[in-house]
Amino acid sequence: MQRCAWVTEYEIYKKYHDEEWGKPLHDDHKLFEFLVLEGAQAGLSWLTVLKKRENYRKSFDNFDPEKVAKYDEGKVNVLLSNEGIIRNKLKINSAIRNAKVFLEIQNEFGSFDKYIWGFVNGKPVENKFKSIQNVPAKTDLSDKISKDLKKRGMNFVGSTIIYAFMQATGMVNDHTSDCFLFKE
Repeated sequence: MQRCAWVTEYEIYKKYHDEEWGKPLHDDHKLFEFLVLEGAQAGLSWLTVLKKRENYRKSFDNFDPEKVAKYDEGKVNVLLSNEGIIRNKLKINSAIRNAKVFLEIQNEFGSFDKYIWGFVNGKPVENKFKSIQNVPAKTDLSDKISKDLKKRGMNFVGSTIIYAFMQATGMVNDHTSDCFLFKE
């Protein structure tokens, strides 16, 4: 079975690629999860994040933005001592800050889903890249979304992080043409 070239021999990567990556996602809790995880991944490998994902779910109240938005310094210290997650104070504080902005976006648009998918008119951008070398790290659209999220007060949402978020949540289909999931 031919997969996208970025998929390694690790079963966790294969499962993530085959079952999640690039599939349109419209659940606000899951969208928040990917926003936090993509930000946590900055400077690290996605494999590192995938291996810690279950610990993140437990540690961050299953990515409930209402609960995360209320985290205080005591909770931050608990998270910083948690070896099951990436213990970076800037990234942890970013998750809290972003949860607050996420809730503001939900209030303004009715859901984060409506807001974020509005950038692609509710339909995935269908790319037809032949190889991984053709897949960009960011695009004009990810620049636009990143700029809007930053203007609203989020951080760890640079254009490269946002493009990875768009790929993960199916806003763009970047399965390469040789991948078995390309036609799906």
